[in-house]
Amino acid sequence: MLAAAALPPAALALGALAIIGVMLAVILTNRLSPLAAMILVPVIGAAALGLGAGVPGWILAGVTKIAPVAGMFVFAILFFGVVSDAGLLAPLVGGVLRLVGRKPSRITMGTALLALLIHLDGSGAVCFLITVPAMLPLYDQLGMDRRVLACCASLAAGVNFLPWTGPTLRASAALHIPTVQIFTPMLPVQLVGLVFVFGAAWWMGRREERRLAALPQAQDLPAGAMAAGPVASGPGADPLHRPRLFWLNLIITLAVIGLMVSGVAEPAVIFMVAFALVLTINYPNAEEQRARIEAHARPAMMMAGVLFAAGAFTGIMNGAGLIHALAQSSVALVPHGMGRSLPLLVAVTSMPLSVVFDPDSFYFGVLPVVAQVAGHFGVPPVQVAQAALLGMHTVGFPISPLTPATFLVAGLSRIDLGAHQRFAFPWLLGATLVMTLAALAIGLIGL
Repeated sequence: MLAAAALPPAALALGALAIIGVMLAVILTNRLSPLAAMILVPVIGAAALGLGAGVPGWILAGVTKIAPVAGMFVFAILFFGVVSDAGLLAPLVGGVLRLVGRKPSRITMGTALLALLIHLDGSGAVCFLITVPAMLPLYDQLGMDRRVLACCASLAAGVNFLPWTGPTLRASAALHIPTVQIFTPMLPVQLVGLVFVFGAAWWMGRREERRLAALPQAQDLPAGAMAAGPVASGPGADPLHRPRLFWLNLIITLAVIGLMVSGVAEPAVIFMVAFALVLTINYPNAEEQRARIEAHARPAMMMAGVLFAAGAFTGIMNGAGLIHALAQSSVALVPHGMGRSLPLLVAVTSMPLSVVFDPDSFYFGVLPVVAQVAGHFGVPPVQVAQAALLGMHTVGFPISPLTPATFLVAGLSRIDLGAHQRFAFPWLLGATLVMTLAALAIGLIGL
């Protein structure tokens, strides 16, 4: 901080703005991966400002702060990967398919329910990979609009943000706030969002019923269509499945979720112990255990790498005083009467801005600055984080061209990306606005 103190605040603010701007530009134009950008850009920027001597210490401090979040994510991915391999989700998928029958309004609500259950592992890609192929035969055989399938799955996955999902972890890492402190007060808001999801799914299903009834020859669902999905069932369907351990795996999973929400222990510790437990119970052979770890190591380590890179970025930006200087300069641009409304502004714009910002550039580049500015008006950083989670790559991720899951849900549903975005945008924005109103009503964010 001694070198930083030698620079005038205006120079630090301009430097911070340049670093963030360059980082956003190289990420959004695919010149660099987020991991490389969050390491190289602030290092080069700090060196250009004459602050290079402090960079190693600032990076180490930032990585140290991020370590618990990265550890939580790695073991959460491994835990949910192992219980999925063991067949925990297969009966849930089969049960939903048996429940939906041949009525469109039940099929759409079943789609939302299935996506909600599958997305408990926090992966949008896995959610769509299981939900869409399982439900698509029903939609096609009844002649239902495939855009409705993509929209219902997107709504459920988007509203189902959890302490171990990417946006929550990024908000926690960027602002150094425990995930439980961010997430637990939002449970009532999320419940309101889920009511909207199932209400919207029912309404879309009813609209499909009326449309199909008006056709000259209404199509019917052939007998046996319930087995059309890709979900295997029966003994020996998958050699990795452990059907006799289903209830034990379910109890452990529910216990993990309960412990996470209650905050009785550090999330990283919970997932470490739970992962070791389910791995040993389901795959007692050491060779099997190595195979399961290797199967899920790539996504776990990629996200951990991004989080550690984010630690380097925030460590430099905070250690050098760059974020503080930029926030101080930004305060003058915010009308005094609007200062306390910054969380509301973030909440309302969060879902549309998901189309412009990728999750790393927003949560690690933009959110800390907004939180610093809001802090000058007496707004705690946790409110800014909670406001962002009402839409920024939660509800907004399924239509953002900056996330692979968007192309996945459109491709699996066999619809054009533009058609999916135009159809789903109003529903996803509606979910954000409904949750924002709920957050206002309970005082989670203020006017």
